[in-house]
Amino acid sequence: MKEIMGRKVGMTQVFDTDSGRAIPVTVIKAGPCWVTAIRTQQADGYDAVQLGFEEVPDSKLTRGELGHLKKHGGKSLRHLHEVRLHEPSSISAGVKVTVDMFAEGEYVDVTGISKGKGFTGAVKRYGFAGGPKTHGQSDRHRAPGSRGAGTTPGRTFKGSRGPGHMGHAKVTILSQRVTLVDPERDLLAIRGAVPGPRDGLVVIRAAVKKNTLA
Repeated sequence: MKEIMGRKVGMTQVFDTDSGRAIPVTVIKAGPCWVTAIRTQQADGYDAVQLGFEEVPDSKLTRGELGHLKKHGGKSLRHLHEVRLHEPSSISAGVKVTVDMFAEGEYVDVTGISKGKGFTGAVKRYGFAGGPKTHGQSDRHRAPGSRGAGTTPGRTFKGSRGPGHMGHAKVTILSQRVTLVDPERDLLAIRGAVPGPRDGLVVIRAAVKKNTLA
């Protein structure tokens, strides 16, 4: 199991000492997390490890949440996340998970909730071209145009692209390189941008498509 939760701090840059180039990175305050429960094939029908992140006062949680956490770990944690496993793990409840499981040069996948854009038009949401800017057009520059199917069936099909709510969706960025690991401050610097706003919750895992160090 190589997965941890954290919060996005923001973006900055670091300099490559060999080439002298500035590398854009996203800094993430990752962990510490605690193992709050173990799921097994015999008891639950699947193998998984449940992680808890971000300690909070007991008053911030419900009695059901407190009962579950006190039973398996003892700490009051705001966020819980399950990591599916392909085989049983020897890890036990209460174990602390920190960023030192990752190494510089390793590739990771980062999952977060993208920034919400609110209600947007089809041009911004899907990249439509809009209408022509000449030949008498005055107010159709950013209109999506016709989406119907004529007299039959005389309506717009479900799922057609058009104006609507944009963003605030679960997004995963694959194969991002770890540029810096700081276990003392629980920080990870990952090359490039990651989903979500500042202080947004993210999940970092070992890359599923590119697992080699470079």
